[in-house]
Order: sequence, then C-alpha cells, then structure tokens
Amino acid sequence: MSQVVMVAAIIVGVAALAALAYWHLVLAEGVYLGRRVVVWLYDRSAASYDRIKDFDPDDDADYLGRPLAEQLAGQSDARVLDVATGTGRLPLTLLSQPEFQGSVVALDASREMLAQAEAKLAAYGERVTLVHHSASPLPFADAHFDAVTCIEALEFLPNPDLALREMVRVLRPGGTLLVSPRVGIDRLYFPGRAPGLSTYNARLAALGLRNIETRTWQTYYSLVWATRDGVEGAY
Repeated sequence: MSQVVMVAAIIVGVAALAALAYWHLVLAEGVYLGRRVVVWLYDRSAASYDRIKDFDPDDDADYLGRPLAEQLAGQSDARVLDVATGTGRLPLTLLSQPEFQGSVVALDASREMLAQAEAKLAAYGERVTLVHHSASPLPFADAHFDAVTCIEALEFLPNPDLALREMVRVLRPGGTLLVSPRVGIDRLYFPGRAPGLSTYNARLAALGLRNIETRTWQTYYSLVWATRDGVEGAY
C-alpha cells in the first residue's frame, strides 16, 4: 500500500469516527450509550440549555400551556405530571395560564436541569413539586394525575415503551396525555426509538387511550393528545 493510500485511509477512518461520535453525542444526545451518558450530557448543558433551544414563550403558550389549561378547565385542584421536565418548560407555560389553578409535578433524571427549573418556577411556590427520578418506573400511585405530559423527550428515555405505559398507569381514567413524538427526517437519527406516527398512535390505542389526535407543531416534532379510557385498569 502506497503512503498516499495509507494517509487517505487514515483520514477516512478518522472522519468516520468523528461522524460516529457526533451522531452519538450531539444528534442522539447519548441515548445509545446508556442512561448515565444521557444524564451526564444534560447535566453539563443545563445552564445553557434554554439559550441553545431558544424556546418561544408565545408558541409554548399557544401550543402547550393554553390548550392544556383548557383541557383541565373547571378542575381547580388538577394535578399534572410533566415527565422529563428539563428546565421546566411545560410547567412554566401551564402555570402562566390564569385559568389553570392546579399543581404540577416536574420530574427529571438530571439534577442540574431540575436546578434550572427550580429557579424558573420559584414564583409558583407549592404549586410545583420537583422530583429527581427516572421515567420508568414512575414513583406514583395508579390513576394519580389528571394530565401527564412528556415534551421533546420520548426518544431519549431508556425505554420509551415502558415509559409510555407508566405514564398511562398514573393517569386517571378520562385524564389527558400529551406527548411529542419525533417526525420528519430527524426521526432517522433514532433507529428503533422513533416509530412513524401511525405505529406510535397504534401503541397508544393498545394502552387504552382514545380520542387520539395528532397536531402539527414543529419541524421535527408533532403533538399527540389522547384521553385515557374511562375504565379503571384499561392500561
């Protein structure tokens, strides 16, 4: 093998390793490397997470906070669980809605992300409870919440299917589930973790959810709203 060919082979190999590392650590955010890597990456990025994501508060209110508050209208003591809450994006927009008078449990496996959420949500006092825990199993009783949400996180959970089952378990009959599955070409970065919407919605139906409705949201995420069947134990 000539020296030129050897150098070219080394360059190609290094480029391939760099691409693989970029996919694992940036595009897939460590999910194929295990839960500890995912949590470590989120801990490291927590302080700059909101700046990087550049969330639009008005869009969050229009697509998340206000519709969810409307779903819970008339329930002054409504209890909401936000799984993989991150820096508290969902709790913040929901609690900002005047018509929502209930409380939110914000759960995440990253302590540093929860620290950011705590600072953002401090004004809401006892209406917010922060819980450091994984998404499965959830540390709550059956049928405990009036709504369960999981935004931009399903594909990063250690076991997305088990996590969904747990979300349905802790949701009361007639309660609302709000999740955001990956769509578009970005879904291809998560083989085995981001099924198409038809497959995804079929899984929700199999868990005892009805009134399943997909709403357009972002380029890489859709919003799926569903209601748990009204019979206890339907999950």
